[in-house]
This record gives sequence, C-alpha cells and structure tokens, in this order.
Amino acid sequence: MPATSLVVCLYKQRDLLERMLQRSAGCYDDLVVVHDGPDEAGVRAVVEAAGGHFFERPRAFQQEPHMPFAFGQARHDWILHLDADEFPSDELKKWLQEFRRAPEPEAGIAGFTCIWPLWNGQRAVSKKYWDGRKFLFDRRQVRFFGMVEQAVISEGVFQPLDFILHHQPRRKSYGLHNILLRQQAYRWRECIAQSLLGKPTDLACWRWESEAWPVEWEQIRRHPLNTALSRLIMGTFRGLRGGWRAERRLFFEASLGPPIHHAMICLKFRQVRRRYRREMAAAQSPKAGK
Repeated sequence: MPATSLVVCLYKQRDLLERMLQRSAGCYDDLVVVHDGPDEAGVRAVVEAAGGHFFERPRAFQQEPHMPFAFGQARHDWILHLDADEFPSDELKKWLQEFRRAPEPEAGIAGFTCIWPLWNGQRAVSKKYWDGRKFLFDRRQVRFFGMVEQAVISEGVFQPLDFILHHQPRRKSYGLHNILLRQQAYRWRECIAQSLLGKPTDLACWRWESEAWPVEWEQIRRHPLNTALSRLIMGTFRGLRGGWRAERRLFFEASLGPPIHHAMICLKFRQVRRRYRREMAAAQSPKAGK
C-alpha cells in the first residue's frame, strides 16, 4: 500500500491550514509543514496538534525554494503536495483514501493530476477548466529545482483524474489584479529573472543535476522579447480555447492573466540581464581598478 506524506509550504495562513487539515483527514499518513520565515502566527501549534512535523526556514517569499528540503523530510515516497488554501473535494478525498489502501501503482506512473477550478473569492466559477494540477507524485520519479512557479518534472507518466482540488484563497485565484497589482507577483518575477542569470543547480534541488535550463526557461534566456510576444499571443489563444473545449465558455480574464504574467517575466529578465551586464562592464573597466 502506498503510504503518503502530505507536504505543505506556507507563510502564516494558520486558519487556512486548519481548514485544509480538517478537509484532508484520512488522506495521508505523514504531515510535513515548512514555514517560510519566523512563525509569528502560531502555525507550529496547529501542525504539532495534528501530529505533524514543523520546520521553520529562512524567509524566501515563496514556497519553491523550500520544497526540496520538504521532500527530503517526508517519511514516505508518495508526496501529496497541497497549498494551505487548497483542500480535496469529497470525491478526491475518497479517491485518496482508497489510493492508500490499494497496491502500489504500476511501474512508470509517477503521479496524478486533478482539476483546479477558478475561484472568484466567493465561489468556483469553472468546473472542468484548469486541469493538470500535479498534486500527488512519487518523489523517486520526479526532479525539481527551486525556481518560483516551477513544477516537478516527471520521469514517468502523470495520470489525469477527473476530480476537483478546491483552491479557495481569501482573494480571487485568477485575474489581472493578481498579475498587475499584487506585490508578490512583482517579487516573483524579480526572483525568476535573477535565477535565470545563473544555473538551475545554483538553486535548491531535488534529484536535479543538469546545469541546463528546461526549454521553457531557456527560451526566455535566449530570446526574451520574442518569447514575451509569443507567449502573450499564443498563451491567450490556448487559454480561451481550453475554456471553450472544457466548458463551452470563454474565460477572458483567466485566459489573459497567465500570458501577461509570462510576458512580464520575459521583460523583467531582459531588464535584469541588461543591468547585470552594465554592472559587470563597470566592474571590469580600467577606472574600476584604480
């Protein structure tokens, strides 16, 4: 039977974590919670009351740098990776409970994906749109480097499930406000751009040894302007097409947000790279040595 470790990386969000643990009861055998920075909200008490293992890590303003550490702290190879503002639907919860009682999945199955509905702050506004969320995987069959917004990279197959993982933050889970007005989004883009100046191996890694970037990141490094334009146009088209195919609806705001965000990542990298090159040139100039 595949014992499962629930891994959560968060900052504060005590009330959301309590909700998630309550809604996920019976879905895991081991709990690992990593807090991004000093715990000033009493998260440790919630985790320890649930029989989990709590770790306080240096503030990084995002969860991905902590994930390789969290994977290593898990007792079991099957990782149920949830955010504090998520919880499984009743159908997914039942599937997870049955999964833990079933034999090990067939060789080559690295994990499972689920549906991740759009949330407008009060209710879900989609049913099938935004599938493909990697929520359960075998850590022996995935690789990862701690880049913001990087997902685990599979060495096997991820099987899609027709079940819902609820994503219900205090705000909307999508929209231009999150991309253009949320301070965290600007911090993420700056962090991504800085990381792309180096190598993936400069970051915290789980089973990742290559110094080469995956193609989606290398495209930004090589052609930031062309990539920005391409992702803005093609990403919007794919988003609209995906919504129409899934529900015969056009989710305009949800379809525009990610492409704009990706285009802004490209532009931020170009800006950061130009700044870096100016600084390097100034440091190597004859005047700098005097």
